[in-house]
Amino acid sequence: MILVTGATGHVGSELVRRLAAAGEPVRAMTRRPAEARFPAGAEAVYGDAADPESLAPAFAGVDGAFLMSAQAMGTAPEPTHDLALAEAAQRAGVRRVVKLSTLDGGTGDDPIARWQRTAEAAVTDPARGFAWTLLRPGRFMSNALQWAGQLRAGDEAAIPFADRSAASIDPADLAEIAALALSTGEHTGAVHELSGPQSLTPAEELALLGEVLGRGLRVRPVSTDAARAGMASPTLGFPPEVVDAIMRRTLDGDRGSEVLPTVEKVLGRPARTFAQWARAHAGEFPRA
Repeated sequence: MILVTGATGHVGSELVRRLAAAGEPVRAMTRRPAEARFPAGAEAVYGDAADPESLAPAFAGVDGAFLMSAQAMGTAPEPTHDLALAEAAQRAGVRRVVKLSTLDGGTGDDPIARWQRTAEAAVTDPARGFAWTLLRPGRFMSNALQWAGQLRAGDEAAIPFADRSAASIDPADLAEIAALALSTGEHTGAVHELSGPQSLTPAEELALLGEVLGRGLRVRPVSTDAARAGMASPTLGFPPEVVDAIMRRTLDGDRGSEVLPTVEKVLGRPARTFAQWARAHAGEFPRA
């Protein structure tokens, strides 16, 4: 049995679909199993990393697990959700673990690096006994779904850092790599830094999306101060030191813009382009 945490998320939902289609026994963990819609063959189960006692039933009888956390960085002294998931996996005797991390993981010494270093160590610590794989992607193509609400009101989208390039990745590619690692064990001990095949700015992605939708879409600029305020708002809730680290990483470097060869090396095919992602998800945006 393979457990997928974050099973309704962009990567998790793709992974559940892929595993179920391949005939793998898969359990999809979500906080709202009654509302979730999973493919035939997938077992929905309740589990919440913020409630560690809920995790034992979800992990019972599991051989492999895909672990990810949406816990907002800095909202606790350490990544308690990642630690709770790893502890539950260890107690259940899970052998194979794929951890969704972020580009660069724990490299560096800012609050982001320290958080990610602890989160990754929860899986890679030899005392856990896991056969682990780390996935370290940069920006997701699915971040563009955040524009959908604005595009229902018009042809403009307010996008922070719209001129900052990144080689964003299709979550479906991440799911395909995770499925390989979980079902074959061929990537044990691998740390895969991952990107898509093109370095594009959000403004360029919006233009490509507009071509797919048949709309002339344009960016409404967001000031640096407004972007900072948005990250500190109750919606995201990042503490000041994390906001400062995000701003430094975004404005002072170009990490994440490099096109990496990992997807093609692992899957034997090119990574999906943003245009391909946009065509696949066009139904989630309003058309002309």
